[in-house]
Amino acid sequence: MKLAITGHTKLTALLGSPVAHSISPAMHNEAFEQLGLNYAYLAFDVTEETFLKAVDGLTAMGVAGWNCTMPLKRFMFQRVDQLSDMALLTGAVNTVVNQNGVLYGDNTDGYGFMQAMADAGFHAFGKKLTILGSGGAAAAIIAQASLDGVEAIDIFSRSSSASTQLIAQEAELIRLKTSCRLTMYDLGDQSRLKQSLEESYCLINASSVGMSPRENASLITDLSMFPRGLIVGDVIYNPRETLLLKLAQEAGCPTFNGLYMLLHQGAKAFELWTGQKMPVEHIREKYFQ
Repeated sequence: MKLAITGHTKLTALLGSPVAHSISPAMHNEAFEQLGLNYAYLAFDVTEETFLKAVDGLTAMGVAGWNCTMPLKRFMFQRVDQLSDMALLTGAVNTVVNQNGVLYGDNTDGYGFMQAMADAGFHAFGKKLTILGSGGAAAAIIAQASLDGVEAIDIFSRSSSASTQLIAQEAELIRLKTSCRLTMYDLGDQSRLKQSLEESYCLINASSVGMSPRENASLITDLSMFPRGLIVGDVIYNPRETLLLKLAQEAGCPTFNGLYMLLHQGAKAFELWTGQKMPVEHIREKYFQ
């Protein structure tokens, strides 16, 4: 039986741009209905320019909480009042809980990605990863993987970008808390990237390259860059098969996308808002097959 919207319904939301493609509203609203919770989840297209007004409005209206996606995760880190340990390590917030006007920021992206990797049958403990990108998703994955016992991570990003400087600072914090070896390289250094991939268990695209409107783009286009047996993952789930994943498969590499990352990071956010566990298997069967 579908729950009716009432004057007591608690609102949750997704903020970012673009968000029209997101399956998060369907996923969360189905979970609320399954558990009989009087909540609703909507997606709002919010840009960097409208970010502060949007957050102030949601806070003032008593919205229970929200998720952030690109390009807002680092902006939200600066806006919230309290931060979880994981958010502090990553410098990015993807989940906010509104506690009577006090905004608590957390980051569930890294947890979601590592769970997605496990769902795909891959386990990185004691191994080396190569990550492309330096935004909020990259920072979250690096932090969680380091805490989960990954031995080494090579991070490739544009050396001139502001996010690269931020992730370099975050890497220093992670080094203090874990034994993981973190090394940063410029994305333009193709020879070093090729060497890194030859040494790695898994390559992860944590950038937005490959997502609309750049579906026909990939940070790696040369098939010879993919050593056979390298696992290739992408945080993008729409399209489900990015150009990077297509090329990796052509080179004989096993792949997985960001769909289950979305499921697991969402499940953790759901629990932060409601205090109850999302019915993950039901949601997986309905929306993630």
